[in-house]
Amino acid sequence: MSSIHIIAEAGTNHNADLQQAECLVDVAHEAGADSVKFQIIYPEGLYLPKLFTNGKLSDNDVFHKRKAGMLSDENYRDLAAYCREKGIEFSGSIFDRRGLDLLDNLDVPYFKIASCDLNNSPFLMEVAERKRKMIVSTGMAALGEIERAVRDISSMGNNDIVLMHCVSVYPSKLEEMNLTFIETLHSAFGLPIGLSDHTEKSLAAAIAVAKGVSWIEKHFTLDRTLPGFDHSYAMEPSDIKVYVNDIRGSEIACQRKVNKIGEAEGIVKQRARRALYAARNLEIGEVIDRQDILVVRPEGALSPNDLALIIGKRLSHSVQQYEPLSLGCFQFE
Repeated sequence: MSSIHIIAEAGTNHNADLQQAECLVDVAHEAGADSVKFQIIYPEGLYLPKLFTNGKLSDNDVFHKRKAGMLSDENYRDLAAYCREKGIEFSGSIFDRRGLDLLDNLDVPYFKIASCDLNNSPFLMEVAERKRKMIVSTGMAALGEIERAVRDISSMGNNDIVLMHCVSVYPSKLEEMNLTFIETLHSAFGLPIGLSDHTEKSLAAAIAVAKGVSWIEKHFTLDRTLPGFDHSYAMEPSDIKVYVNDIRGSEIACQRKVNKIGEAEGIVKQRARRALYAARNLEIGEVIDRQDILVVRPEGALSPNDLALIIGKRLSHSVQQYEPLSLGCFQFE
């Protein structure tokens, strides 16, 4: 697995169709993501079925749409098994005890907490009690709220936390991303930091890689024109594959090298750097002046910075015009 864990966020883009959900798993796997994540939403645990407005109760359309867009618990068990067959990790965002119990029984590698629950201390602590890794998004939250969330989770003996920098705008513009806050999260908490990326390209993710994130989450879909909550700003299959490749490339580019000058650059250095050469035939015993020396390519034994070492020095043997100079050509007392 790559050191940066990429979560392919399928959300509820299955539109209540198990076969479509399996296709999303296929796309995530083919794109090279490390895990695929769904949103385990039971509307009763997140929404009011009716809204009280202007003194009257009316149906909450979102509640009913979420209800119609659900997969069954059995579907999720089938999806988890399908992911195991494919060789990609399965998990989900959870919003209530029922979703927590479902994923806990499926032995997922992490629980995802959405930004909407960052200030939901009772739920955070309930999840933390299960002692699994918690991926916690920080959208809509000030630093003090994030500190409270981390403190609440840690109070339950769970310090296996990843904080995801997040801007809860769908889609997010680059100028809204505030990516320097990643540095604040690093310094404030000393925890693994990630990016929940709602932009429409890979540039924000590449910058986040350079800032040291170890997790990245991205929404994707089979078709942006499908009806539903998250399709319109999610990446289609060809785009999510490019996105993952861009992250992997950014990760490689940011890897610290043992030697600053690599093999390929070393070859360029040999032809591009200057060295010191004889400007004319020089005889043994001559004292060298500046006009006796050419400072040209390719690289040789002495660099331009070595000029001061040999000006005014006497030759220990003759040197032909255009022959490279070295310290062995001179007498040193």
